[in-house]
Amino acid sequence: MKAILFDRHGAPDVLRYTDVPEPQPRFGEVLVSVHACALNHLDLWVRGGLPGVAIPLPHIPGSDIAGVVEKTGPGVTAVKPGQKVVLAPGVSCGKCSACLAGNDNRCPQFTNLGYLIDGGCAEFVLCPEVNCCPYPENLSFPEAAAIPLVFQTAWHMLLTRARLEPGEDVLVLAAGSGVGSAAIQIAKFFGCRVIATAGNDAKLGKARELGADEFINHRTQNIKEEVRRLTAKRGVDVVFEHVGTATWDDSVASLARCGRLVTCGATTGFDAKIDLRFLFSRQLSILGSYMGTKTELRTVLKLVASGKLKPVLDRTFPLAECRLAHEYLESGSQFGKVVLLPD
Repeated sequence: MKAILFDRHGAPDVLRYTDVPEPQPRFGEVLVSVHACALNHLDLWVRGGLPGVAIPLPHIPGSDIAGVVEKTGPGVTAVKPGQKVVLAPGVSCGKCSACLAGNDNRCPQFTNLGYLIDGGCAEFVLCPEVNCCPYPENLSFPEAAAIPLVFQTAWHMLLTRARLEPGEDVLVLAAGSGVGSAAIQIAKFFGCRVIATAGNDAKLGKARELGADEFINHRTQNIKEEVRRLTAKRGVDVVFEHVGTATWDDSVASLARCGRLVTCGATTGFDAKIDLRFLFSRQLSILGSYMGTKTELRTVLKLVASGKLKPVLDRTFPLAECRLAHEYLESGSQFGKVVLLPD
């Protein structure tokens, strides 16, 4: 089969479009014919190399996958060949106390397709049967692939970790990102007021189309000052943070008393600092969040199928042009998801 492969870390030119053996499903596994695979910043980090993380090489990236079941291994009973599926990105042991409690993203062995195991930037991908989710029939394959990781992550951040309440003010950083565009929709679904940030007015216009109420151009406006102006100096109840050090100080300063900052990433750097006096005197909460559970993803997919939430697709590339897709994603030009399509 054709696949995107890299055998060393580095810039996008380490990615090769080449032939690799077609994998065969083992017990409890499913072989899926990939019809679309969306990119995430995780793909950029895995390709470039992560300190302290040994990515098995050679490696096939790609976490967000929509396709059709090609073959099933022994013991598979819930899906059949020919069935359309969306794959949950997270793979866990299924046996530990966290998995048995439905908190599979807390599993000590938790990983993602395309992270520590091969992913979907290929004609076929292997996954556990339990990762096959119902396909929203109102979506094309590229749209379906644009859903899993970002919506699952945003849902877990806002609902499970930050305990979002209807009517609250929410600051969403980097509205043009996949996870940012998902967060806007989820917060609006729960009746919240959304303040969105982006680096240009075109992206802010698209954030408006998704339902955002207020807008901050972070290249021409100060985030903290604009939040204070828009909230009559009160601040926001929740900050949806995933940018890192470039926005961290403004994010913390934008919180109202007893506000919650929830973060899932550090794209611009991880060495953030905080004044502990400010933290405890204002009774703030700083919350880390990592991916989400399969149950949360299935909830999201139901809302997508009913039209309550929708994927945000920026553009597609042929699988063979994965290098160009990585360069485009790294440029920050996109609004929403970049998706690869096998030939």
